[in-house]
Amino acid sequence: MIKTVLIIVLSVSIFGIAFFFYVKRSLKKQLDYYLKKNEKKNNKRKN
Repeated sequence: MIKTVLIIVLSVSIFGIAFFFYVKRSLKKQLDYYLKKNEKKNNKRKN
């Protein structure tokens, strides 16, 4: 019984960590895109 519970807890925690890193990477990608876009817009205004 305890073996089954440990397997379930470990698998859920591993899935949660993997999901966290996936979301973190995708949000970082979006943030970098919008920061570069904003930076280009600001450079055009200065010139």
